[in-house]
Amino acid sequence: MAGVALATAGGTAVAVQSRINGELGVRLADGIAAAVVSFGLGLLVLLVLVPTTASGRRGLAALRTALARGALRPWHCLGGVCGAFLVATQGLTIGTLGVAVFTVAVVAGQSGSSLLVDRAGVGPGGPQRVTASRLAGAVLTVLAVLIAVGDRLGDPGALVLAVLPLLAGVGIAWQQAVNGRVRAAAGSTMTATLVNFVVGTAALLAAFAVEVAVRGWPAGAAFPTEPWLYLGGPLGVSFIALAAALVGLTGVLLLGLATIAGQIVGAVLLDLLLPTAASSPGPATLIGAALTLVAVLVATLGPLRR
Repeated sequence: MAGVALATAGGTAVAVQSRINGELGVRLADGIAAAVVSFGLGLLVLLVLVPTTASGRRGLAALRTALARGALRPWHCLGGVCGAFLVATQGLTIGTLGVAVFTVAVVAGQSGSSLLVDRAGVGPGGPQRVTASRLAGAVLTVLAVLIAVGDRLGDPGALVLAVLPLLAGVGIAWQQAVNGRVRAAAGSTMTATLVNFVVGTAALLAAFAVEVAVRGWPAGAAFPTEPWLYLGGPLGVSFIALAAALVGLTGVLLLGLATIAGQIVGAVLLDLLLPTAASSPGPATLIGAALTLVAVLVATLGPLRR
């Protein structure tokens, strides 16, 4: 239950990060540039923290040993690519979709892929059965978010843009699973988070270099002066570290469902309290948010009874 509560809080941080990176993408007129800034700042924080702590240094040594012995495969270290894609979609789509619609697309991909990742045993906990409670929780979650933003899904433009966060959601489950493996091999959550941000930042820099080569430097882009627009990276560090620490305890699906609950509640509150032109929460959104919490409870009670 403590793991579920922490994962839910982490999901709320993801919703806040989505709004921040979406606004930064609008200000810079380039979603990929916003993602580079966000991931890069998170990486700077980790480059200070990990080498200067004893646990971080031990984790880096253990990581090298695990890779050399084959206990950890190189592809286990590529979870940051999925994180980079998610952050890029925040900057590219939230200015148009709003946080709630963005979240439904991510959730739809994450819920289904979490079941498959758990069943395949990609995470550190090994293969996990697709029980009735887990399946019901995943189905209820998708239903809940469809209810929450059903009035926006009739917009063809929103559906086209929603494909990007949908694909990002599919990658989240795999990212959480392999980051959990890196954390288990290194014995350090911060080391696993550093690996995630190094790989993600490298992927984003490569994508941005290609974009600049093809389209040129973003016209009219200027770095905003508001400090809160640069908090997306540190929020990402806290969420990735939390997910890597919890996935071995909760499993990928339960971690994903609890995170989804936090994302939905956070997205609804943001769109209600700090509305934008793209946000239009109503009664259906509140009903969907409540049903999401029920879905997480259903998925949680099965493992607790066993």
